Amino acid sequence: MLREEISESIHKYKTDNEIYHDLMEFRVREILLVATLYDAFILEQEDKLSEKIFGEYYQLNLSTAPRITSVSCSEEALDVIGKKHFDMVILTMRIDDMTPYELGRKIRDLKPSIPLLLLLNDNSDIRLVTDRWGRWNYFDKIFVWNGDAQIFLAMIKYTEDRINVIKDTRMGLVRVILLVEDSILYLSRYLPTLYSEIMKQTQRLIADEHLDEMKKLLRMRARPKVLVAETYEEALAIINLYEEYLLCVISDVKFPMAGMVDDLAGLKLIDHIQNKLKDLPTVLQSFDPAMAKQAEEKNAIFIDKNSDNLSRDLTDFIFRYLGFGDFIFRNNQGKKIGQAQSMEKFRRFLKTIPDESLVYHADRNHFSSWLMARGEIKIAKSLRPVRVSDFPTPEGLRNHLIDVCRRVHEEKTKGKIVIYDESIINEESYVIRMGEGSLGGKGRGMAFLNMLFQNLELSTTFPGVNIRIPPTSIIGTEEYDYFIEQNHFEKLLYEERDYLEVKKLALKGRLSPSLRKRLRIYLENIHYPISVRSSGLFEDSISQPFSGIYDTFLLPNCNPDINVRLRHVEGAIKLVYASVFSPAARSYFEAIDYKVSQEKMAVLIQEAVGNRYGNHYYPHFSGVTQSYNYYPVSYLKPEDGIAVIGFGFGKYVIDGEKAHRFCPKYPKLDFLTPDDQFKNSQTTFYAINMEENSLNLIGGDDASLLRLNISEAEEDGTLNYCVSVWDEQNNRMQVGSSYQGAKIVNFAYILKYDYFPLGSALKMVMEMIRSVMGTSVEIEFAVDLNKEGQGKPSLYILQIKPLLGNLEDYNLELAEINRDELFLYTEKAMGNGRINDLYDIIYVDPDSFDKTKTVEMAAELEKLNSAMKTKKRKYLLIGPGRWGSRDRWLGIPVLWSHISNARIIVEVELKDYRIDPSLGSHFFHNVTSMNIGYFDIPYGSHNNFIDWQWLKGQSEVSRYRYFIHVRLDEPLVAKMDGRKSISVIYKPVI
Repeated sequence: MLREEISESIHKYKTDNEIYHDLMEFRVREILLVATLYDAFILEQEDKLSEKIFGEYYQLNLSTAPRITSVSCSEEALDVIGKKHFDMVILTMRIDDMTPYELGRKIRDLKPSIPLLLLLNDNSDIRLVTDRWGRWNYFDKIFVWNGDAQIFLAMIKYTEDRINVIKDTRMGLVRVILLVEDSILYLSRYLPTLYSEIMKQTQRLIADEHLDEMKKLLRMRARPKVLVAETYEEALAIINLYEEYLLCVISDVKFPMAGMVDDLAGLKLIDHIQNKLKDLPTVLQSFDPAMAKQAEEKNAIFIDKNSDNLSRDLTDFIFRYLGFGDFIFRNNQGKKIGQAQSMEKFRRFLKTIPDESLVYHADRNHFSSWLMARGEIKIAKSLRPVRVSDFPTPEGLRNHLIDVCRRVHEEKTKGKIVIYDESIINEESYVIRMGEGSLGGKGRGMAFLNMLFQNLELSTTFPGVNIRIPPTSIIGTEEYDYFIEQNHFEKLLYEERDYLEVKKLALKGRLSPSLRKRLRIYLENIHYPISVRSSGLFEDSISQPFSGIYDTFLLPNCNPDINVRLRHVEGAIKLVYASVFSPAARSYFEAIDYKVSQEKMAVLIQEAVGNRYGNHYYPHFSGVTQSYNYYPVSYLKPEDGIAVIGFGFGKYVIDGEKAHRFCPKYPKLDFLTPDDQFKNSQTTFYAINMEENSLNLIGGDDASLLRLNISEAEEDGTLNYCVSVWDEQNNRMQVGSSYQGAKIVNFAYILKYDYFPLGSALKMVMEMIRSVMGTSVEIEFAVDLNKEGQGKPSLYILQIKPLLGNLEDYNLELAEINRDELFLYTEKAMGNGRINDLYDIIYVDPDSFDKTKTVEMAAELEKLNSAMKTKKRKYLLIGPGRWGSRDRWLGIPVLWSHISNARIIVEVELKDYRIDPSLGSHFFHNVTSMNIGYFDIPYGSHNNFIDWQWLKGQSEVSRYRYFIHVRLDEPLVAKMDGRKSISVIYKPVI
């Protein structure tokens, strides 16, 4: 069921987002122009027809201009029409060997449905086609050339509108402008002006909607259509067919009605419209100035056809009365009291305008008309049936208007990535794009999650939990390119190997002026701590995770001086860019055979989840969950997943320290005995230092963090739901912090007593993400238990990434294994395939291991690894505890670059040093993603073992202070079965 819901949500998102793709299905791309050689020459050379059409399209930001094919005689025209597809045919009045109406008839016989238009050379030709109800009715419309290329734009758009209008009104609620005009001269004058103005005004309105360029281009397809009627009956037919989509009617006064020219047909049409569509804007146009009074009596706008400013008068009407201009709020005397230039300001005015103004505009349906023109169809349709009399007080009407606008606005924007605008900084329903370019790996994940969470009704599944992402803004990769190029860092950063110098150089660089301006405005509007996070192109990808390779900074963002806060944010962004050139990143790129120059960096700026307690800021807890558990215990299955959580910020978990583990499917199952829980309980946590105003970001990504004792959280009153107390006297666990005794951070209130449905929520989110990514996944999250958002605690998803590792490549037949031939056997392994070329082993002698010297061991191993890289020799690495843990007491705190040449890594437990295997750390994730063998050997296991005696009997290449290097004459053979989580290493065959 979940898969169907997600699929429906994605489909709905695409449908809402891409409906404009389906509009204007028919577009004119190929035009056949039939004209004499002379006329064709004049049009193309003198008037530069192709250039002018292209110019019109370019100026109006329309899509690709159509191509024009010219022929000069009827025979050639009929021949080419039979061989090639054309979307439209234009005949000129003079054709050498055949009259235009005869050629029109032949073309119509050959291609009955092809749009066919006649273009008169000048006004003198109009008298030749007055008998339009006879031989000229083969043509869809007749126009006159007046030397302006806009007539071709009008002919093209008129043809497209006529063909697309039925589908586009039904599918996209596109509006319709009806032009009633039987004069070829004035139609040819009106239509170009009308289309040009509609295009310009539509573009102006779209610019207010914070869309990217592609979506702006697509939204142009939703501009109003223009339909033309030449008779009263044609006009009525259009009005009846498109009644609910009509934007306005522009009508001549004198035109055919009932088969005869009627001098008052336009007035009769206006009467009909007034009776049927009272508030529809109408225009009467006439040569007779006396008609102005009658137009006024019918509440219609009058335009004098004799006016030298005919085009400008039409433009003024479009701007003032069709909603393309600003909304002018007036009192009940019609006096201006306010002006809204955008939807955002319109919504604000609705809250503050006087009741009399509200009633004045509502009575006249001004709100609906203005909103319709701006494409706010859903709002307008909701408002049009509503009358002031439907509400007992104006305040009820006001609340209804505000609520409708809010609901439709949320529906339109939720889950979207929108262009930066000051007015939307505090909106949480979409991701804000603060710079162009790719969103990067993390950015893509956040945008996708936001779309899902905003469109899936998760509140019905988990009514007691807010499941969301933090408010997120993304700086696209183009800013990174700008930073490298404009600061001339192309060579300096790529060639400089001293990382401290790289960071100093980056901090001297300047970000783009546009980004700096946006960051300042952003910081003026937000006053909570933020995280500045990397989002590289390759980060969190299906092929490579790049986990923890780049920097992330948590900033308090609380200094009263905005210049200080801006400097911190800019510095963090620059150092995220610099981390592309860190030793860890360079080693990673080298390991996967990529080049640093291939990477581009986007940056995420997010609200840091948590609350302030005195000078500290932190979430109740954070963690990592994986949909596949490589080390299941008890009755658990690998596909049941695993989660690791710790109090405070997630750095504690990611760094591989003493955190609490549980299975989201069975959260009540304890992995450890009470005694082991006490020994392995969290004792410290990370929080942001809210009193640190002079951040030294160059010192590392923990510059703003405090490592606090867990007892400080007890003073803050945040521990109650996260700890239990061991009652040694009664040999039992007491849930909560109110008891006397040793505190154990085991989240029992949450996991065992469902104060917060963490297990089921994580399980659902994992299943959802796994189903859409098509692979096992890892999710980073944080939880705020304070019930502020809608009166319930919140689960924030911070990052998603694939949990890599093909589990089906290699099959290990247990019956064929002879244990006497093995150097190592483990049933807690990750990796796949067969390795035949391991000659080197680097290991810590378990008999001399000193857990107080792990930092020194990491430094020694870094040098050994560097030497092995230089010699291009892979090796088997064996050591106690967790590799890559930042807690020196849990294992050797190496970085990825310290062990990047290892081919298999083994974690072993010792009698007095039993540490759970690595899980959820960035180090662990990168190792497994590269199919590096990752083995765990529990102490005292009957099945899992290392033959230490054999290993110690091998000749040593070198014995260092902490490590021993063995090189074999014949290679080890490793076989790894990822599906069974079983791996073996065979001793060399001598």
